Amino acid sequence: MKLTILGGGGFRVPLVYGALLADHAEGRVTAVTLYDTDAGRLTAIARVLGEQAANVPDAPAVTATTELDEALSGADFIFSAIRVGGLEGRAADERVALDQGVLGQETVGAGGIAYGLRTVPVAVDLAQRIARLAPNAWVINFTNPAGLVTEAMSRHLGDRVIGICDSPVGLGRRIARVLGADPDRSRIDYVGLNHLGWVRALHVGGRDELPRLLADPELLGSFEEGRLFGVDWLQSLGAIPNEYLHYYYFNREAVRAYQDAGQTRGAFLREQQEGFYARVKDPAAAALPAWDRTRAEREATYMSENREVAGVGERDGNDLGSGGYEQVALALMRAVARNERTSLILNVRNRTTLSVLDADAVVEVPCLVDANGARPVAVDPLPYHAVGLVTAVKAVERAVLDAAESGSRTTAVKAFALHPLVDSVAVAGRLLDGYTKAHPGLAYLNRP
Repeated sequence: MKLTILGGGGFRVPLVYGALLADHAEGRVTAVTLYDTDAGRLTAIARVLGEQAANVPDAPAVTATTELDEALSGADFIFSAIRVGGLEGRAADERVALDQGVLGQETVGAGGIAYGLRTVPVAVDLAQRIARLAPNAWVINFTNPAGLVTEAMSRHLGDRVIGICDSPVGLGRRIARVLGADPDRSRIDYVGLNHLGWVRALHVGGRDELPRLLADPELLGSFEEGRLFGVDWLQSLGAIPNEYLHYYYFNREAVRAYQDAGQTRGAFLREQQEGFYARVKDPAAAALPAWDRTRAEREATYMSENREVAGVGERDGNDLGSGGYEQVALALMRAVARNERTSLILNVRNRTTLSVLDADAVVEVPCLVDANGARPVAVDPLPYHAVGLVTAVKAVERAVLDAAESGSRTTAVKAFALHPLVDSVAVAGRLLDGYTKAHPGLAYLNRP
């Protein structure tokens, strides 16, 4: 099988290739095509992959190209992990928002809206090309904002595009581990949108073990989310939120911490990765060790401002590894290609899963996956506090999609103004002005 990776020069691509190297079963991926608009980054990542494949006799063959149509043709699976505007764009997204006193995180709030307005037109073009050049391919979307981009692509690819995220996977594994359960034998009841979901149960051998966790303050406070949100708040919710909900529940504190930080997350990653790619240009430099060191630093500093707000210090060693999105991608490909029926938390079209949303709304829920794709399983209704956030953020996503399609400035302002973390229509207008100035690519938003 051929796997094409869009954004093939991206820093996290070696995680995906590492997962492929461990798969030796019949029907596995045997050819990987890396596509990127940046030839230098492609060369650097291809070097890392080459060192990963050393002494692996059946390693998937790797080719790199800057020609999109060449990359898409003949693909069985297409992994989309593009970043429109690069890390420079992310840093600008964060700074414009913070200048207006609102959160600038790349997928949540104003930063996520700006990122979506830049990315959706590109994602739609990709979806249309895939439909034309690789109509039988399955698309695995990791491009952020993952739920929004998956929904944009689904309008052209239907159920053949499936969004993945590592956050629910990591959360479920942490809960299982603290309960002394095998994460691979636990079933997680998780529901919401991408970066806006809650674990409501964790079933082990048919028994829900989450009430035991919620009833034990010492146990509840012993892992990442317990320390981040606080024991009292988690017990009040009766659920364990995705870590990104910290931006909603502790918004004022998070904004202040980001404003006080000497450097935004995007700016830090930009400098860090520029250093990595510069070092790997030297043919004498070992690419894989340099990548490993850079990744370890990246993981250790993840959401550091939020942990500072919560007073929880450095990340626990158990949380420093990969969040697991590459394993989700591999399990998804196996299930579809080999009809290995499995259950995964994915971003898919709602159908009738959540009654508060329409059938085409992309949600993040447990799905059954086989050769026919991914189908969401039935879940219990959302509690009212979750309904409010989920429906408000879905309205924002729909406004972003409408603005990207129509080029309407008014609709783009509406997207900002409707978001729960933007507190004024006037601020929404200033945000769009700031983003349009920072990103020439948003000049398309020039209609009423």
